[in-house]
Amino acid sequence: MNKQLTRKQLGALGEELAWTYLEEQHYELIEKNWRCRTGEIDLIVMEDSCLVFVEVRTRSGSPLFGTPQESVNAKKQQQVMETAQFYVHRYQKQHLQLRFDVISIITTKTGTQVSLNHLVNAF
Repeated sequence: MNKQLTRKQLGALGEELAWTYLEEQHYELIEKNWRCRTGEIDLIVMEDSCLVFVEVRTRSGSPLFGTPQESVNAKKQQQVMETAQFYVHRYQKQHLQLRFDVISIITTKTGTQVSLNHLVNAF
């Protein structure tokens, strides 16, 4: 019998699934789990000349309590945008176009992917 994943394992699995999907879409990985004093960004990728900050949300089981993307509320969006600005400033990326995406993943309790939804330009 398969064991249920912990929250941390589920999050790590979701980020791996999201990266695999983005790689298949020909995105270039810049950073994974980039942290600074304002927070963390799950994935930072390039698509052509656009720097994309990706928030990955993973849930297991049924979406009875809302979809994963619904959990990216205004406060979380603000935190991601502040962290992105910090990144852009620190690495002198002001010349690039910026975009904020959300990848929403639903898995079974044991971690089998059920769905993946990529919201481009989510906020």
